[in-house]
Amino acid sequence: MMYRHFIAPSRGFTQFSHDLIRHPSLNSDAVRLLTWQLSLPEGARESLSRTAEKARIGACAFTRAKRQLKAAGFVHERRVQGPGGRWVTQQLVSNRPLSEAQAAKLLGRTPPSPVNPTVGEPTPRPTDGYPKDEHLGEDNSILPPEPDPEPEPTPDVPEEARAVVGTLPLLSPALKHIPPGMRDELARLAAAWLAAGHTSAAIHAHLLRGLPGGDTPVHRPGGLVRYLLRAIPPVAPPQPPPPTGPGISARLAETRECEGQHAQATLFRPVGDETLCRQCAEEAAGVG
Repeated sequence: MMYRHFIAPSRGFTQFSHDLIRHPSLNSDAVRLLTWQLSLPEGARESLSRTAEKARIGACAFTRAKRQLKAAGFVHERRVQGPGGRWVTQQLVSNRPLSEAQAAKLLGRTPPSPVNPTVGEPTPRPTDGYPKDEHLGEDNSILPPEPDPEPEPTPDVPEEARAVVGTLPLLSPALKHIPPGMRDELARLAAAWLAAGHTSAAIHAHLLRGLPGGDTPVHRPGGLVRYLLRAIPPVAPPQPPPPTGPGISARLAETRECEGQHAQATLFRPVGDETLCRQCAEEAAGVG
């Protein structure tokens, strides 16, 4: 049986929605990174990477957590050119998921700072809900915004080549995390293999042979597939079909079956084009 004891703090606290803490798409590192950012004092410009260092979130875990927060609409980034031509990365953190248009509107209110042209948050924390907009309606649910539509595939790549790439995650767990941005490039490489006469099964077999053995992890599966598909080997000539019956020895290859009356098939070696063995030929000529 579970018991809980809670004492409300008198100072140094931040209120968070239960939906944020229990968000189904955020792991523990993402929730910790987001709540840490939202608990910073007003006007703080601490970057997400610096927060991850303070929270002792490793590099790989930070990348994964940041990707989840961006996908859920809690974090938005953009690159803008500030005074003097210097480029600045602006980061926006929100306690509610925002669409790209909403984030762009908030980020556009504050120009890049010429004092700190590095990563930083340009505006105070928008902890009071969605921005006011007469076009947004009344639905302020915690659901993330609709994702942007995926770019249209390159039309000159055949569907069979796309299917070769699309089924790679089913071949091996090592090929599950190929970046979506590399699929067109890999599909073009697979199309070159198909144009050279290779089959989809042959391409998959070649990739499986190139995977490292044992428990060796593949950190860049897309790059490995690209490397394996760059060189196209020649297509192996077709193998002759195996014989379907017993072979005939060279000694019997020149024999012929006699067309005379025999209890069973009788073979003889003809001198010319005769069709009867010597015995049948003598009987037919009345010799004997």
